[in-house]
Amino acid sequence: MKIQDLKEPSTISYGGLIEKIEILRSTLRWATSLDRPQIQKLLSQCNALREEVMQLSHKERFVTASAERTSSRKRSTAQRRQALLDRSFVFEGVFGESTKLLEALEIGEKAAPTDLPVLIDGESGTGKELMAKVIHANGSRSDKPYVSVNCGAIPENLIESELFGHKRGAFTGAASDRSGKFETADTGTIFLDEIGELPLQGQVKLLRVLQSQEIQRVGSDQVIDVDTRIVAATNKDLLQMSQEGLFREDLYYRLSVIHLTLPPLRERQDEIPLLIEYFSDEAAEKLNRQPLRFSRRLRTFLLKYDYPGNIRELRNLIYRISCLADATADYEHLPETIRPDVSKQKGDAAAKSEVFDLDKASLPDIKRAASDEAEKEFIEYGLQQVGGKVAELARQINMNRSHLQTLLKKHGIRSKDYRATAGSSPEK
Repeated sequence: MKIQDLKEPSTISYGGLIEKIEILRSTLRWATSLDRPQIQKLLSQCNALREEVMQLSHKERFVTASAERTSSRKRSTAQRRQALLDRSFVFEGVFGESTKLLEALEIGEKAAPTDLPVLIDGESGTGKELMAKVIHANGSRSDKPYVSVNCGAIPENLIESELFGHKRGAFTGAASDRSGKFETADTGTIFLDEIGELPLQGQVKLLRVLQSQEIQRVGSDQVIDVDTRIVAATNKDLLQMSQEGLFREDLYYRLSVIHLTLPPLRERQDEIPLLIEYFSDEAAEKLNRQPLRFSRRLRTFLLKYDYPGNIRELRNLIYRISCLADATADYEHLPETIRPDVSKQKGDAAAKSEVFDLDKASLPDIKRAASDEAEKEFIEYGLQQVGGKVAELARQINMNRSHLQTLLKKHGIRSKDYRATAGSSPEK
């Protein structure tokens, strides 16, 4: 019996594979006997089929994995936050759906069940201690002690005693034996805030604790075993400090086994309304008063303000306003250093009242004027970014260069003005 040749398809498909398999099955089913060359040919065809199946399987796995990665990237921040909630994650008052914040929370969630050291960095006031509490609350030590130490607030000569304790008579004023923070936090978590302020001598002692899980009280030769999980925080660049000889490099790498960064509040705008409400209720409870009401313009200001002091500044503002205001809070309850210029706002309001004169303008006119103004600001900003290079701006915003030139003439914008301010070479 003559065995049929199997033609190679131009593209691999499941349909083509099934057809080839059926041909092989038919050949084997009706063959009364097979000589050696026929057997070799069938084996060769089977091997070819196997290769095609493997290629299809690999391609399918690749497509599936790509789809999963794309789906993960497209998952909204709300879905990611809900996923944390579904896994019974304890947020400890950390609000918001900022992508960077959620990344930090997801890292914290994975680190929490372990005993690995965690280093949290970020600007002052971003909630680093709150994140430390999140890690503690979601770990296996959540029912054990949580001890917070501000390394920047302890005098240099008392650092060792504060962290590791001392024996009676170890130094002037040591009237009795005293356990340190590490002993107090035994089996639990110790949070070392402002770790970058720790003197080099204290860094050496801390490194020993990380290496051996042992401490010695000041003035004592006795070694004490401690089982303490360390979470540290800083608003400084410790790696840069280590390169400058201000922070031990070996300690930095010991502390930053798990490293997460908290974004500043200006990058977490969605949190601000939640935090305003949270701190308003908190302040009302502590000050024994009704929750505060905000004037519309004050609320707008609070939502748009940059908060260089981050969450701490927002909290302090709300407490100040809650203390000073009666029924409704307004601009006058803000610190003078950040209070908006009311006289300028009145001038702007008067100008708007002229523009919005119902006898002189219609709604389409107002929309057109607003659109033109936005268009002009967009082009001016773009020229500033590209140093006045019209061709480059046209490329970046995907616009025909001649059309962009028309818009420049329409709004009276001169690209050379932006080349001069940026100090770039003239456009060719």
